[in-house]
Amino acid sequence: MSRRSGRLQARHVKPDTENVFRSVQSRKRKAEECKKPNGCHQETKKQKYEIQGCWSQISPGAVTPCILIETPQKEISETSDPSKFTRYRFKNLFISPSPLPDLSWGSSNDVWTKMVGKEKKYIHSSRLLQNHPTLNPDMRSILLDWLVEVSEVYCLHRETFYLAQDFFDRFMFTQSSVNKSMLQLIGVSALFIASKIEEIYPPKLHEFAYVTDGACTEDDIIKMELIILKALKWELSPVTPIAWLNLYLQVSSLKESPKFLLPQYSQEQFIQIARILDLCILNLTSLEFQYRILAAAALYHYTSMEVVSKATGLDWISISDCVNWMTPFLRVIQRETAVKLKEFKKVQKEDWHNIQTHSNYLDMLDDVNTRCDSVLVESQSPVSIGGILTPPKSTEKASL
Repeated sequence: MSRRSGRLQARHVKPDTENVFRSVQSRKRKAEECKKPNGCHQETKKQKYEIQGCWSQISPGAVTPCILIETPQKEISETSDPSKFTRYRFKNLFISPSPLPDLSWGSSNDVWTKMVGKEKKYIHSSRLLQNHPTLNPDMRSILLDWLVEVSEVYCLHRETFYLAQDFFDRFMFTQSSVNKSMLQLIGVSALFIASKIEEIYPPKLHEFAYVTDGACTEDDIIKMELIILKALKWELSPVTPIAWLNLYLQVSSLKESPKFLLPQYSQEQFIQIARILDLCILNLTSLEFQYRILAAAALYHYTSMEVVSKATGLDWISISDCVNWMTPFLRVIQRETAVKLKEFKKVQKEDWHNIQTHSNYLDMLDDVNTRCDSVLVESQSPVSIGGILTPPKSTEKASL
């Protein structure tokens, strides 16, 4: 017998009258129980208890599905208490109007708000080494310089390095008493995480272990990766200084708004400004400034205040401290040979400027520190130091 004939035959089979009768009777009993006061209440109560039991596992004070939050768009009547809705209003994150042009794929104000808001969410501090007695700023500079070199060897993007730098700094700010022998493991693990986020084809795990020359094993990197992710609470999307610089240059040189996502600035100009950012980020004091301020100050040194205002929406008061702090770095870089755009065979030409490159940053950083020390000594006369007057010579005393 074929399948089709079997199905047709099954259609003409009389249903089991006894089973049908039982199902009808059960439905009637359930309907009668629901009519009673305590009928379906127990079953509903039990189900509600199970749901609340799941919600009770959430930490106290957290927003649970059973709490309704008023939306900021809700109209407030004249008789209602205005203070009741104060905590639901949005805070204005704009320090200045959005410099972004009109976007065909989204609201420029919303994009700008989210980017500026991340400066307050992803907090970094220059005091990250205060809880680490055995560490000093030079150790951080050496580690980041090594990460820059590793990034160039594996043709990693500049954004990858700056993500690793942000992960490292924020992680160290959450820790205490980290030994210097752990720095390389933390740094290479941060770069491993950043490469998986940013790179299309990130290096393999064994390659990261290889560049440490046996100091870190693959298992060590995996374990440290999980420790870093937990410490950062999986918040891995900051707007880095290089991302701000990319945006600023795009806005300042924009010619066609529909093609906003395509680079329209000069690659040579980008790598020149990126070089001073690379040098500054090795200095621990750079963490005293917001990332967008760092990028704006670097842009100012290579353009003008008019360009900075157009591209960043910031005024001179907002960036003046960072500009003055960055001046010694610029003078040291100007004494060096101008950087040239490097060619990378496995990278498309239009993306060459985005690949992280290494230079003699540690030597330049030493020159910056020496220059700053000499300027500090020259600016302090013997009379002004500590407010104590220099006593006259013995011969002068006799003549007085």
